[in-house]
Amino acid sequence: MSARRCVAIDLGAESGRIVVGAFDGDTLQTEIVHRFPNQPRVVDGHLRWDVAALWREIVEGLRRVGAAGRVDSVGVDTWGIDFGYLDAQGELVADPVSHRDARTEGMLAEAVRVVGRERLYRETGCQLMEINSVFQLMAEARAGGPPPGARRLLMMPDLFHHLLSGSSVAEFTAVSTTGAYDVANRAWATKLLDDLGVRTDLLPEVVDAGTDLGPVVAEVAALPGFAGTRVVTPGSHDTASAVAAVPFDDPYAGYISSGTWSLVGVELAHPVVTEESRRANLTNEGGVAGTVRLLRNVMGLWVLQECRRQWAREGHDMQYADLVALAAQAPARRSVVDVDHPSFVRPGDMPGRVRDYCRATGQPVPATVGEVARCVLEGLALRYRTAFESIVEVTGRPTTLVHIVGGGSRNELLNQLTADVTGLPVRTGPVEATSMGNLLVQLVALGELSGLDDVRGVVRRGGSGRLVEPRDPGPWAEHYARFRDHVAAVASGPDPVD
Repeated sequence: MSARRCVAIDLGAESGRIVVGAFDGDTLQTEIVHRFPNQPRVVDGHLRWDVAALWREIVEGLRRVGAAGRVDSVGVDTWGIDFGYLDAQGELVADPVSHRDARTEGMLAEAVRVVGRERLYRETGCQLMEINSVFQLMAEARAGGPPPGARRLLMMPDLFHHLLSGSSVAEFTAVSTTGAYDVANRAWATKLLDDLGVRTDLLPEVVDAGTDLGPVVAEVAALPGFAGTRVVTPGSHDTASAVAAVPFDDPYAGYISSGTWSLVGVELAHPVVTEESRRANLTNEGGVAGTVRLLRNVMGLWVLQECRRQWAREGHDMQYADLVALAAQAPARRSVVDVDHPSFVRPGDMPGRVRDYCRATGQPVPATVGEVARCVLEGLALRYRTAFESIVEVTGRPTTLVHIVGGGSRNELLNQLTADVTGLPVRTGPVEATSMGNLLVQLVALGELSGLDDVRGVVRRGGSGRLVEPRDPGPWAEHYARFRDHVAAVASGPDPVD
């Protein structure tokens, strides 16, 4: 059998990559052929994603891949939540607004006033976060509605699948992040949206991961190697693709997909939409092959990324490895920072916000780069433990091992902190889980693999990552108890960063 060549277009909220995968029937070899930055910019008063710039980078990456040989299929994964609109001619009406934009401020409170927290969760199974698509839609409705000429709403990955194939459908794993979709019943929550004042006539048909969307459009087919290439939607939410490539061999293992966001959870056969899961603020997101990812969104490496950007603006441009090395040298367990606090959501002077947070909560204020980075990384590990404890309480099933996949799995300090704080062994890798999951789901659609078990078998044959064992449980247990008390006190008091 000749090798299959597939392309994963993996767009993150900080950067994008074009990854080619070659499959010989047994193993998958991957190569990153193109990397490019992805940063929203302010247009018309809103923080927007530059779709045209991203598309140019994608075409350049495809050109490089096709120059080396024929491509069988291509698929896109991106972050969740954000969306854009097509007009009647299938053209993008306006660049999509980023979830980091301030337009959603106050929308969660407004939705709670109109329909209540219980109904918001009961009818979607989605964690309540002010950045969710449903609150973006509410903000849009209260500002006059969708852009003039809008005829079809598509999530970010679906917009790029449209550019690749002309399709105008949405994929299940992406729409499951919106807070506007009923994951349990696999349908848009139209009655809820009606009551929130959100239009539902623009919502697309929803298809499963692994759907063949047809051949590439003429512009792409004209590139070398792309004549007859199929467009296959993977788990188009990047976490769905990443979890598809987690090499589970323990039924009680959990995962952390570690990147700009950290998605902390377990894979289940059915959603869990109960009063207990609502109080724990757990979300049910669609997975590949009909699975459900019961998880909590944790702020992730975004806080450290924003710190790095601020330090670069101040003339100290450091690589992440440098920041981690400085953090490793800083004192442990000095201050507790809740990285999920709303003050850390928006772009800006993140080191200043971390210091303001510590100052306002009566804690030692981190002075150096290493001390700030240490606070952030410890804060992430503390939030990871909270998430796993909530999942155990809600499901009644223990967590015995944590798989950390994605770019964040290269952060050895964070891996060790995660093991130390949770008290659980950590298995790292694959680093390229998202693109691997994307490529392997395409191979299922092409008939080369039979399903999710086959997908994970390929991942396991590619080699397992490093096992990180927990150490020093006593001090971390005390620090975690302090963190729990701290979070409760901050929640009941004034905003520490106002």
